[in-house]
Amino acid sequence: MKKIIIANWKMNPGTLIEAKELFDSLKEISREFRETEIIICAPFVWLENFSSQGGLKRGLSLGGQNCHWESHGAFTGEISASMLADLKAGYVIIGHSERRQYLGENDLIINAKIKAALKAKIKPIVCVGERQNEEMHLVVEDQIRSALNGIPAAQLKEIVIAYEPVWAIGPGDPCSPDNALSANLFIKKVLTKLYNRAGAEKTAIVYGGSVDRKNAADYLSRSQMAGLLIGGASLDAQEFGEIIKSVGNI
Repeated sequence: MKKIIIANWKMNPGTLIEAKELFDSLKEISREFRETEIIICAPFVWLENFSSQGGLKRGLSLGGQNCHWESHGAFTGEISASMLADLKAGYVIIGHSERRQYLGENDLIINAKIKAALKAKIKPIVCVGERQNEEMHLVVEDQIRSALNGIPAAQLKEIVIAYEPVWAIGPGDPCSPDNALSANLFIKKVLTKLYNRAGAEKTAIVYGGSVDRKNAADYLSRSQMAGLLIGGASLDAQEFGEIIKSVGNI
């Protein structure tokens, strides 16, 4: 399985010129590491410009940061999975903690969005993770059960699960690689219980939360994750490039 490095730009950068410069820098980096799939989850407004460029078949993929659960309709301001697919986005982040917290996304909405993404042949990057003082095992299992409700085992290989402990995002206390390993093994255990071992092994599990050039390789090697989901550090081409290089030889 290829290593997966996901860049979540969130609502950044502020201008198309900045977005192009950052994307072009990352496109050059991706050419050096063909065995690593680099996924750029950029704001929807920048995707059309990126999808028209070359390089997307050389280790660089596009992703959305959200999608609606319906394919079309009277949903002002929303974006469907089929719209993302039309712009060559192969992935979409679903259930990010910021959307759960600030936009009220619940388990039913997240489950519907995952199904919509799969129907549009886009791989959902499903975010799970506990808050401060919450029990990881209880929260993560409940989130996975709800997210994958009604999804057959045959589609597990099309899903990425991103473990992002909310308390470790940003300047908070970092999650240790050993704790990330425990979460990885637990998620596989939950998937095995819900489906089977073969399905669990086919599901890519990545880690996100305060990843930078200093700890990226440690997270990937010690936690046995399939990849990383990176926020703020992905907005700095040099920092992101160093992260990719640090994990490229693992």
